[in-house]
Amino acid sequence: AAAPPPPPETWGAYTVKSEESNGVIAMIDLLIKDLTKELTEAEAEEKHSQEDYETMMSDSADKRTTDSKALEEKMSAKAAMEADLLAHGEAHKGAIKELMATEKYIASLHAECDWLIQFFETRKAARSDEVESLKRAKSVLSGADYALIQTRARGNLRRR
Repeated sequence: AAAPPPPPETWGAYTVKSEESNGVIAMIDLLIKDLTKELTEAEAEEKHSQEDYETMMSDSADKRTTDSKALEEKMSAKAAMEADLLAHGEAHKGAIKELMATEKYIASLHAECDWLIQFFETRKAARSDEVESLKRAKSVLSGADYALIQTRARGNLRRR
């Protein structure tokens, strides 16, 4: 058998091109280094942002708790004030009714006093006439005779 023909000629023997490959490897190393640096910075920034977020959420929870307590206190104060308002309203209505009754009683007393003042002289004269009549009756019972004494002038007598 015949020997195979020799291989075709190629570019030559294999040699390491250190300068050309060193540049590419250095560039890849630089990219890896930059990427590692950026990842480290991103992780630190993410960690810092997470801490800020957790602090904000904790502060928000505290504020919600404080606000809900303040709201409860204000609502209970409002309810107490509304109850006081209702109680004072009822007391006010009762006081107004009592005031109206007192004013009505004063008005009736005033009317009675006006009547007494208006007819005071008439009642005084009637009482003095009654006292005088009682004295005469007592005297008559004691034995005095008033049959011929005229005590008042009569209006039905005519003058001639």
